[in-house]
Amino acid sequence: MDGEALTSLITRIDFALISSLHILFPPLTIGLAALLLVSEALWLKTGKESWYRLCRFFEKLFIVNFGAGVATGVTMEMAFGILYGRFSQAAGPFFGQVLGYETITAFMYEAGFIGLMIFGWGKISRGMHLFATFNVAVSSTLSAMWILVANSWMQTPTGVEYRNGIFYVTDWLAALFNPNAIAAFPHMMLASFELSLCFVVAVCAWFVLRRRHVELFLTPLKYALGVLVVVAAAQVWMGDVLGEQTLESKPAALAAMEGHYNTNHPDGSVDTDWQIIGWPNAKGDGLAWSISVPHLLSVIETKTWSGAVTGLNSFPVDQQPPVVLPFYSFRVMAAAGGAILLLALWGVWLRMRGKMTVDLAPTHKIFLAACVAVVALPYLAVVAGWWTREIGRQPWIVYGLMRTEDGMSAMSLGLAVFWLVGFAIFEACVIAGTFWFLLKVVRIGPDLTSPIAGDGHEHLGELHVPAGGHAEQPEYLRPV
Repeated sequence: MDGEALTSLITRIDFALISSLHILFPPLTIGLAALLLVSEALWLKTGKESWYRLCRFFEKLFIVNFGAGVATGVTMEMAFGILYGRFSQAAGPFFGQVLGYETITAFMYEAGFIGLMIFGWGKISRGMHLFATFNVAVSSTLSAMWILVANSWMQTPTGVEYRNGIFYVTDWLAALFNPNAIAAFPHMMLASFELSLCFVVAVCAWFVLRRRHVELFLTPLKYALGVLVVVAAAQVWMGDVLGEQTLESKPAALAAMEGHYNTNHPDGSVDTDWQIIGWPNAKGDGLAWSISVPHLLSVIETKTWSGAVTGLNSFPVDQQPPVVLPFYSFRVMAAAGGAILLLALWGVWLRMRGKMTVDLAPTHKIFLAACVAVVALPYLAVVAGWWTREIGRQPWIVYGLMRTEDGMSAMSLGLAVFWLVGFAIFEACVIAGTFWFLLKVVRIGPDLTSPIAGDGHEHLGELHVPAGGHAEQPEYLRPV
C-alpha cells in the first residue's frame, strides 16, 4: 500500500471513529429529554413526589450525556473541515447551510432553555420550568431532524446540480425533503426513544435488583417496559420501510447489506434467498458459503414470492460497496432490536401475571439482570446501523455524484496520523469521563431529602399521617 492509499485509509478510520463515538450520545439526549418532560408533567398533574424525585435524578444523567454529546459533536464538525475539506467546500451551498440552520434553530434554541431547565428549579414557576423542559425536548428533536436531512441528502442527493466541483441548490424543497430523509428521520427518532427507554429500564432495574428504593423505581420500570414494546415493534416496521427505500434509491447498498450478488429472474434461475450468515468468495462475486432462507429476501423487500432484487454484480466493480461490514452490522442491528422487543414482552408478561409488585419484583433476579444488561443493545444497534448506512453508501460520499476519496483533504501521511491520534485521545477521555460520571450518579442514587422546588415556597411533599400517629414516610424515603 502506497503512502497516498495509507493516508486515505487512516482518514477514513479517523472519521469513522469520530462519528461512531459521537452517535452514542445524541439519541439519549433526544429520548431522555422527552421522558423528563413526561415525568415532570406527571408530577405537576398528580402531585406525587416520586415523579419529582425521578425527574431530578434522571436530569443529572441527562446533563452528563448532553455535555459529552456537545463535546464530540463539536469535534465531528471540526473533522469535516480537517479531514474532508474538499467535500465541505463542494457541498457548502447545501450541507453547510443545513448545519447552520441546525446551529441557529436547534443548538442555540436548546442552549437558551437548558439553563432554565437545569438551574431554574425553585427560581421560576413550575409551569415555566415545564415549558423550558418542553423546549429542550423540541430543540433536541429539531437538531436530529437537521442532521438527518444533511446526512440523508448525502444518501439521496436531490435538488442540486454538481458543476465545476460545487453542488448548486436548484430546488430547496427537493433537497431538504430528499427521499431518504422521509424514512431515516422517523427511524432515528424511534431509535432514540428505544435507546432512552432501555437506559431507563436498566437504571430502574439496577435499583430494584439491589432492593434500593424499590417503590420509587418500580413504577417507571413498568411504564418504560410497556412503552418499549410499542416502540420496539414500531422500529421493526420502520426499518422495513427504510429498507424498501434503500432498495429503490441505493440498490447497491441494499445488495451489500443482504449479501445478494446476482439479480433474480422470473424463471427462478436465480433465487432470492435471505442470507442469515455467509462470507464472500475470493473473487468477490458471490458467497463462498452461507446459511439462507429461500425466497425470504423477495418477501422482505418486494412483498412478493420472487420479486426482483438487484444483485451486486449488476454494478461496476469500482462502484460496489464493501460487503462484510454492512452485511454483519445490519444483522447485529436487527438482532439487537429483536432481543430488546423480547425482553420488553417478558416484562409485560410478568406484569400481567402480577409479578411486578414491590414484594415480588426483586425476586426475579434473572429478568432484572437482563434488564440491566439490555442497555448495551441499543447502543450496539445504533452504531451497527450507522455503519450499515455509511459503509453501504461507499464508494460515494455523495451518492452517485462525488466519490469519497475526492472529498478528502489533501494532507501528508504524518498529518493524518497526528489527527487520528489526537482525535482518538480526546474521544477516549470523553468516553471514560462520561462513563465514570454516569456510574457515579447511579451509585449515589436519587436525592430524597432536599426540599421540593415550588412557586416561591418549599415543602417536603405530602406524608401520610395515621390517626393519632406520627407522619409515616413513603418507602422510597426510608433509609436503605
